[in-house]
Amino acid sequence: MRIGIPAETRAGETRVAATPETVKKLATKHQVVVQAGAGVAASVIDDAYVAAGATIGSAADAFGCDVVLKVRAPDANERALMKPGAVLIGML
Repeated sequence: MRIGIPAETRAGETRVAATPETVKKLATKHQVVVQAGAGVAASVIDDAYVAAGATIGSAADAFGCDVVLKVRAPDANERALMKPGAVLIGML
């Protein structure tokens, strides 16, 4: 299964849906795609996600996964990037 972690786009949001430690656990059984720069506002650099086993990709890569982890509800543009039948996990 592919799990995507996109960057948060809501103004003032500094959280990211997964930490490198969480990604490390998920990556043992799944492919994890983190949008480039997704963790910057939370002081987590892309290299930390790569070290935990994730692949760094674009917003389309992260939203195009089977499961999308997001802190805030995706906006219309983000929802348009999600594939039909994808599961969204986050605060809605």
